[in-house]
Amino acid sequence: MNYQFTVLIERDPKSGWLVGSVTELPGCYTQASGLAELETNVREAIQVYLATVQENEVPEAYPTFVGLQRLDITLRAG
Repeated sequence: MNYQFTVLIERDPKSGWLVGSVTELPGCYTQASGLAELETNVREAIQVYLATVQENEVPEAYPTFVGLQRLDITLRAG
């Protein structure tokens, strides 16, 4: 069975490493120093995640990624 998953990629401010989180699979994330390594690690993390899920726990459909929204917030001194 084929699935498509969405990976949110962020850079850790302390280590500088990339962190990839699979939005449809809670708790499924990994890290790497570069994009190519991150893709390999994410694929492995997804495989491990799905292998640990019980057959009866696998949903018919995973949540659908809708999009990202970036907001600018100004804090008022007070």
